[in-house]
Amino acid sequence: MTTTQTPTVPTEPLDVRPTPLALLLLGREADPRSERGVECPGDLPAPSDPDLVARARAAKARLGGKVFILGHHYQRDEVIEFADVTGDSFKLARDAAARPDAEYIVFCGVHFMAESADILTSDAQQVILPDLAAGCSMADMATAEQVAECWDVLADAGVADATVPVSYMNSSADIKAFTGRHGGTICTSSNARRALEWAFEQGEKVLFLPDQHLGRNTAVRDMGLSLDDCVVYNPHKPGGGLTAEQLRAAKMILWRGHCSVHGRFSLESVEDVRARILGVNVLVHPECKHEVVTAADYVGSTEHIIKMLDEAPAGSAWALGTELNLVRRLAAAHPDKQIVFLDKTVCFCSTMNRIDLPHLVWTLESLADGKLVNRIQVDAETEHFAKLALEQMLALP
Repeated sequence: MTTTQTPTVPTEPLDVRPTPLALLLLGREADPRSERGVECPGDLPAPSDPDLVARARAAKARLGGKVFILGHHYQRDEVIEFADVTGDSFKLARDAAARPDAEYIVFCGVHFMAESADILTSDAQQVILPDLAAGCSMADMATAEQVAECWDVLADAGVADATVPVSYMNSSADIKAFTGRHGGTICTSSNARRALEWAFEQGEKVLFLPDQHLGRNTAVRDMGLSLDDCVVYNPHKPGGGLTAEQLRAAKMILWRGHCSVHGRFSLESVEDVRARILGVNVLVHPECKHEVVTAADYVGSTEHIIKMLDEAPAGSAWALGTELNLVRRLAAAHPDKQIVFLDKTVCFCSTMNRIDLPHLVWTLESLADGKLVNRIQVDAETEHFAKLALEQMLALP
């Protein structure tokens, strides 16, 4: 719905002040329970260094065509400024593979994204992650050992042979390799339905890793399955907390994982924004909870969200349920539209925000000086099976 006057974009919902808890969300503190806590070697430039932008430009110029910088949509603006391309995780990995002349691929994203880029690029290219602490809490919710144990549970229940694993792109190389070993496929939030349709043509059940919400929303909202067709496997409980009968009856076996950002949005968030902004369009990512997706007007991947805002009419009002850096960037890019953050509280991706300008400057200057830092390298066996799963995704009809 449009309004009769072009609104002024409100700053309060977007200009969120960090609380002590938000220090973690801003990437200034580590949480060893949910993410990698690896320190980078070497001395970083001070965040207050007024010459950081000039130093970044100079180091990138020294490297020339030897470096290709990828910037995920959730990155800070100060990092996006130096990205050669921007996009979601899979688009960026493919962009890197399409630049075989670039010796260094600097991935401004998180760990699993850099792994995917290493899998898809040539052996002559070296993938760099500016801060090794930029992990992903969702990806870390499924370890290789836990997933192997889950497969044993499925085998004991007599359903493993009828189950096809489908793993979200937001997973570690080990999980992608598991998927490849067992004849499954990878999916993105854009092609999850296609991946599930293919999987159900291969078997009777799907083991969906590691985001339960994307799996549930795709199966129920997009494909017409019921919530009763879905069960949640909890790796922290014996047998996943499920009986053999429950596993035999289920069509979707969802891993108990979620996105720490998108999982924060609630039904109350939707109801509140509708009460505050007349005619607002609620647009959310499919990693949100099922009740949030059901209450929203539109649901789509990051690329879809960007496209919808680009095509939205002037004067329209939008509440976005996705990462705050992206929401702020979209609001700045579309001053003719009212774009607000769906939640009232800060909701940055904590690990994505670890990639800041000091880390990027340190990385580029190190590479320009001939010092290789923070290389992400997937071992040959893992790469082989992970690539099988990725190639199966590319072959989806």
